[in-house]
Amino acid sequence: MSGLAQPLSQAVHSAWTWPPAIVMLLLSSGALFAVGTQRLRRTTRTPHTTQTVCFALGWLSLLIALNSPIHELGEQLFWVHMAQHEILILVAAPLIALGHPIVVFLYAFPTEWRRRLSGITRVPTLHTLWSTITNPIVAWLLSAAALWIWHLPWLFDKTVDNDWMHAAQHTSFFLTALLFWWPLASRRPAMGYGAGILYLFTTALHTSILGALLTFATRAWYRPYFATASAWHLTPLEDQQLGGLIMWIPGGSVLLVVALVLLVRWLNVSQVRWQYTRVADLARSPQGGAQ
Repeated sequence: MSGLAQPLSQAVHSAWTWPPAIVMLLLSSGALFAVGTQRLRRTTRTPHTTQTVCFALGWLSLLIALNSPIHELGEQLFWVHMAQHEILILVAAPLIALGHPIVVFLYAFPTEWRRRLSGITRVPTLHTLWSTITNPIVAWLLSAAALWIWHLPWLFDKTVDNDWMHAAQHTSFFLTALLFWWPLASRRPAMGYGAGILYLFTTALHTSILGALLTFATRAWYRPYFATASAWHLTPLEDQQLGGLIMWIPGGSVLLVVALVLLVRWLNVSQVRWQYTRVADLARSPQGGAQ
């Protein structure tokens, strides 16, 4: 264990990576949100504090996932690569979705630009496209397809060896995760509580299946880690098993906890509705009216 701790300590203290494209996107999105928030404060549509905090935490988690030593370690250890993916999909994406950044971004632009950008969203083709990809069934299928396709060994190997493929993988994971979380980002899921719980449960189910396959595989699947895992005193198979466990247990637990939160909200809403219905029934009854 001490042999593993030494290189890990060295890696954690190594310089962060700052790819120009990622840095520009992060700085641009952060600046747009900050400016948009300031301008909205002059109107009646001031963003809720929770919304701002969620976006800030999501932005910070993106910074950690893509620029910290996690990124470099992910090219040497499969389990770190899996942890990076979980941050993108289960931390950054839902937090940014909860930040509801689109309106805030728009307010960062001058009034005339804002009107033109808002007009673009009303173009029938774009409106139809947005309605389609944010449909819960389509969003579920897109996120599931991205996860399973990118974990095909021959394709995953290319992402470790090729920076452009790696960027494409991370982009597709993050964007499909945003689409996945979008219908759940409001106080009440757009699809309703029952469907929202099913939405999350089925996702936890298929991601857990992939995690279990990685964990219980009898051989390592991903070639690039054959040469690097041993430097961390792990066999390639042990490295893969750790990655599978990260996807299976922590990843699945996050989804189930969110489903449990929706269940509690659903029960509370049902209780309130029952109470209102009961009061209304009593008010309509002759005895209740006499009282």
